[in-house]
Amino acid sequence: MGKQIGAGLFLVVLLGMVVFNMVTEEEKDPAEGEAEEYNVSGDPSQEGTAITPPNAPDGLEVGEKAPNFTLKTLDGETLSLSDLRGEKVMLNFWATWCPPCREEMPRMERFHQKYGDEIKIVAVNATGSESSIKKVKNYIQEGGYTFPVVLDKELKVNNDYQAIALPTTYFIGTDGVIQQPRKVGPMSYEYMVKMMNALN
Repeated sequence: MGKQIGAGLFLVVLLGMVVFNMVTEEEKDPAEGEAEEYNVSGDPSQEGTAITPPNAPDGLEVGEKAPNFTLKTLDGETLSLSDLRGEKVMLNFWATWCPPCREEMPRMERFHQKYGDEIKIVAVNATGSESSIKKVKNYIQEGGYTFPVVLDKELKVNNDYQAIALPTTYFIGTDGVIQQPRKVGPMSYEYMVKMMNALN
């Protein structure tokens, strides 16, 4: 009888230790180099999200000259950022596999239709992360998007602008300088209007 009580008591203590360890493990920060998991399904009232690595750079700062680039458009033409000097520019980094980007694109098209004469949208596709250029072309055609889309096949422009998370948008003034803080995550239509009006 004493052995049975002792064994039962041992099991209770052992079970208590297991439960205690499980609870304290959940409260600890993830180990160095271990990925932390987040629920990005989000609050339905939010407009979307973007995921940024923990030690990602902060991106280019307000007051910095926007780095020039020359990339091919989906139509095979060449577009250089310097060609747009003297105009306001919304430089958007995106990919077809990015759900927040897909959420944002129809708003960008609506904005482009209304304000395309006042500000230029340039959508830089992270082509080096896409499965094919054909997929990008099909996505743009099916969506009826008419703003310029350029292909960053080597991801050099994405790297130059430190667009680690997608979508990321920079707001460039007529002087070729970044005039507003970058936006990481999808923009609302109202936010685009606000940023356009903040540029000079």
